[in-house]
Amino acid sequence: MADSRPAGAPTVLRVVLGKRLTHLRERAGLSYEEAGRALDVTHATVRRMEKAEVGLKIPYVEKLLHVYGVLDAAEVEGFLCLTREANRPGWWHRFRDVLPEWFSAFVSLEGEANLIRAYEPHYIPGLLQTEEYARAVLRAGMPHARDADIERAVTVRRERQGLLAKDGAPLLWVVMDETVLRRPIGGPDVMRAQVDRLVEATDMPNVRLQLMPFAAGPHPAMYGPFHIFRFPLQELPDIAYAENLVGASYFDQRDDVSSFLEALDRMCAQAAPAHTTKAILGGIRKEI
Repeated sequence: MADSRPAGAPTVLRVVLGKRLTHLRERAGLSYEEAGRALDVTHATVRRMEKAEVGLKIPYVEKLLHVYGVLDAAEVEGFLCLTREANRPGWWHRFRDVLPEWFSAFVSLEGEANLIRAYEPHYIPGLLQTEEYARAVLRAGMPHARDADIERAVTVRRERQGLLAKDGAPLLWVVMDETVLRRPIGGPDVMRAQVDRLVEATDMPNVRLQLMPFAAGPHPAMYGPFHIFRFPLQELPDIAYAENLVGASYFDQRDDVSSFLEALDRMCAQAAPAHTTKAILGGIRKEI
């Protein structure tokens, strides 16, 4: 992956189907060029379908399944049903006017993961932000945006947070730098309410929060924030996400993701244990 994808961010299901098409093509012993000739398209089009860089056209998928030797009617129809679902816009599509295209992939990954691990050195993670805190953060990052657009972006953040309360919710395991809680955002009242929200989150069975105190010194991820997603689907490897000012990068190569995992594992060992987080938050709240 490892690119910023300025357009056409894939849904998780599209990634899964692309990997299944790759498996079927390789099982049939066909090259990209041979598959492309069957569709009367270039080999690049087949490659992009498999890498989830384009939508999956139903006639193309149906033809490829036949070429790859998938002839069972029920199996074909099941694959086509999944293809239709993969091409259906996610809930966030209606917010595309305020949601960067490169972040749409993040929302899709977040919604399908069963484990979300993250390091955050600057802000409270979006899934745990209060509306007032989110509004202040978004205003700082989008100084020229209209108030209406800020409110729509806050709505996106609020809807994402429903993920933690749904059946089969993922485990969210976050290491936050002490800076996150020391940086005043939105004023004292906003910060106190935000710390209260974090205290409540420590009681959630699927949320694990750790704080990296200043006193812990340097650590392996001082270069910036990142997320790691793990999925219940066997076709999907772990995916790491790193954001910057104008885009983001997604990494699914084993060596790349292993580097993020190793850094986060070391940080979890270095940070204050999760069972102490509530007490630390209580102490910080008294200072706000």
